[in-house]
Amino acid sequence: MIRVLVADDSPTARKLLVAILAADPGITVVGEAADGDEAIAKTVALRPDVVTMDIDMPGTDGLQATQRILKQAPVPVVVISAAIGGADQTAAMEALNAGAVAVVAKPGGPEVPGFAELAPHICSTVKSMASVTLVRSAPRRAATETPRANVALHPRNSRVQAVVIAASTGGPAALQTLLAGLPRPFPAPVLVVQHMSPGFTQGLAAWLAATCGRPVRVALDGEPLLPGIVYMAPDGSHLGVSRQAVALSAEPPVGGFQPAASFLFSSAARAYGASLVGVVLTGMGRDGLLGAQDVHREGGRIVAQDAATSVVNGMPGAVVAAGLASEVLAIQDIAAHLARLARKDEGMSV
Repeated sequence: MIRVLVADDSPTARKLLVAILAADPGITVVGEAADGDEAIAKTVALRPDVVTMDIDMPGTDGLQATQRILKQAPVPVVVISAAIGGADQTAAMEALNAGAVAVVAKPGGPEVPGFAELAPHICSTVKSMASVTLVRSAPRRAATETPRANVALHPRNSRVQAVVIAASTGGPAALQTLLAGLPRPFPAPVLVVQHMSPGFTQGLAAWLAATCGRPVRVALDGEPLLPGIVYMAPDGSHLGVSRQAVALSAEPPVGGFQPAASFLFSSAARAYGASLVGVVLTGMGRDGLLGAQDVHREGGRIVAQDAATSVVNGMPGAVVAAGLASEVLAIQDIAAHLARLARKDEGMSV
């Protein structure tokens, strides 16, 4: 049984969430909290497998409570809030940046359209996030440490022509750190697959553009790949590359994902060969591993986020364990490393 603590200041909303979760035979609700401080205290006392967290609560709000829980008693936090729904996705991005592993719109009553679909989605999200093993972050070192090479590197003379990035759980905050640290202008296009609940990708792109100060947009089929632009994979389509342009695909999911990082990495490896750098960031599962094999086979380079700064070390850990990572770096070191690789005078021989 997955043990869940429900935090929401509205007694009505809390009762509804408890009923939704308790109806699932694999979930038991072990406690309720009416504000952020109570959520923190009960998380420490009860040690649930997952905490569901509202955002707008009196005193310590859901974002502050999430940050404190992750420091004091790290458990996966799924934000379920009315602030998540609608066209403005800022609250969702702030929740993910605070450390929440997933965000879900708060349901209305059973009579509200969409309730029949949203209720099981809440249960499935809670159950899948319960399997996340959060990594306790080590103290951050200075961003000047020399990259650690894990595999023998082939001599490379061409500079980086494209960067592809894979991210899942914990990815939005990691992407924000990486993209904000890249130099302006950056001399190559950046293509990103971030696993998200449907409907949040556009909000993520807008949030990243606003907080990173660079162009970030959801990719359109056939548009040219331009230096310095960040292209996000859209909901429900694989992101690939064809003749220096975006190539979206409706092919079946790869490893259960659509878009899949492995699809992007493999496609870009065929297009760019040794001039490609793949970056695997925090995330559960192994998406990106198959594509990383293709990148390595074509002479490209794979950079993996280290375990100490990953929320979940599944995806980067898989490529490291397979011996595919040329470098394993803290998230705050990756942008500077990509900048070095992209300099024409240093090329890919760094």
